[in-house]
Amino acid sequence: MSERRRIEQAGSTRVPLAAAVLGGLGLAPPAIALLVRLLAAGSDDQGLPGFALVMGLSYIAIILSFLGGLWWGLAARDGGSGRGGWYGLAVVPSLWAFAVQGLSGWAPRGAALMLALGLVASLLVDRRLVRDGLAPRWWLRLRVPLSCGLAALTVALAALL
Repeated sequence: MSERRRIEQAGSTRVPLAAAVLGGLGLAPPAIALLVRLLAAGSDDQGLPGFALVMGLSYIAIILSFLGGLWWGLAARDGGSGRGGWYGLAVVPSLWAFAVQGLSGWAPRGAALMLALGLVASLLVDRRLVRDGLAPRWWLRLRVPLSCGLAALTVALAALL
């Protein structure tokens, strides 16, 4: 076992405050989009609620793509030796988000649900990153509530379509 991996495994399971606060704030854009949709329920004017919905789902797709970037960075952190599979896996969230955005014009509810599925599936990769020593021990304590919270907001937005 490498020295870096031993240090990582011995590290704290406490989520850094900045990561927790900024990660939590990342739930605000889709929460605001959901609130706008709920407040406009029954209104004849769908301009702002429609815009909020598009922005909320676009933000969620961007976050999914961002997760892939995080995975890439974690794989590259130790020089990337033997990490080719991680690099390949790291591009999947961006491709998934891109494909889902393409579908959103034809099947917006299905696209939203596919984004939620991608967020939940990302937790399997996050768990493996921790197990392989590429992510810090606190990683899942941050990622699980954020991914589940974002997936729940995504499903709620889908329900309003």
